[in-house]
Amino acid sequence: MRFVDEVEIVVQSGRGGRGSASFRREKFVPFGGPDGGDGGRGGHVVFAADAGLGSLLDLRGRAQWKADDGTAGGFRQMTGAHGADLVVRVPTGTVIRDVDQDLVICELLADGETRVVAEGGKGGLGNIHFKTSTNRAPRKTTPGGPGESRRLRLELKLVADVGLLGFPNAGKSTLISVISAARPKIADYPFTTLVPNLGVVRVGTDHSFVVADIPGLIEGAAEGKGLGHQFLRHVERTRLLLHLVDVSEIREDEDPSATPLGRWRVLRDELRRYSLTLAARPEIVVLTKLDAVDAETVEALTAEFHAAGVTELFAISAVTGQGVTTLSTATWERLRDLAPPAPVDDPLGM
Repeated sequence: MRFVDEVEIVVQSGRGGRGSASFRREKFVPFGGPDGGDGGRGGHVVFAADAGLGSLLDLRGRAQWKADDGTAGGFRQMTGAHGADLVVRVPTGTVIRDVDQDLVICELLADGETRVVAEGGKGGLGNIHFKTSTNRAPRKTTPGGPGESRRLRLELKLVADVGLLGFPNAGKSTLISVISAARPKIADYPFTTLVPNLGVVRVGTDHSFVVADIPGLIEGAAEGKGLGHQFLRHVERTRLLLHLVDVSEIREDEDPSATPLGRWRVLRDELRRYSLTLAARPEIVVLTKLDAVDAETVEALTAEFHAAGVTELFAISAVTGQGVTTLSTATWERLRDLAPPAPVDDPLGM
């Protein structure tokens, strides 16, 4: 299935039904008087979060969404039927923004959470409301109220506890496939992961957390290079970042930014440029692909990262399983002590 994480649609709630101009006409009831009922309310447009959905793809092919109108009132003070509400199901983690007002209406974070984004028009009044002592046979009614039209931009931000960051081929997909049941595409070329993947990691028998494998970022991602901030948004709701650094390629004559420590610094800078709040989120640095280097190299790299101020550092090989269980346990223990993430500042208007 193709992953779609942003879509723009127009929603229209239903119009209220017209009030009825009716009079009682029954045998043995002369001068029965007005008995016109009110019109029914127009249908609301309701958004509902559904944890079973993984993208906004179902909304991409339909630009207009309209709820049903209410029906007109009837005789004997019968109120018209309310228009059926239109329920639009979206994945959990969807942000709903009013385009014209540039206003975030809501964020649906929990499965089953709902929000009315466009209220249906009120039903019109029947002529019974206009009866007075001097006007015993009013023919006046009111039309139903108009529905509400809104142009909305829907943006999906994955809801996960942990976000995996790293350059392409840093080992993110391999790690999530080992620690969870997720099965992302894995290959020996860059950008094999084109969509975020979610996996549930079990720790022991009683604990678990959700991890998101974010497609590989490159230098300039905050300005949209590569996959850019299209996927940086997906780490905004995570409470903890696991920053994976590939240690299998070390060349002495390369640019310092291409060394393991240099690559870590580049992506840290991209996070700061995208959002200072996001850059301040707790982070664990993970040196990956230990099976490709010797112990002395790992020891030297560990010393470099510690000297650069990294306090939480783990070294693993997802292929052999070395250090993976220790990392999962430490991640759970770190999450246990963390509060929910603060809202991310949004300089890019996302």
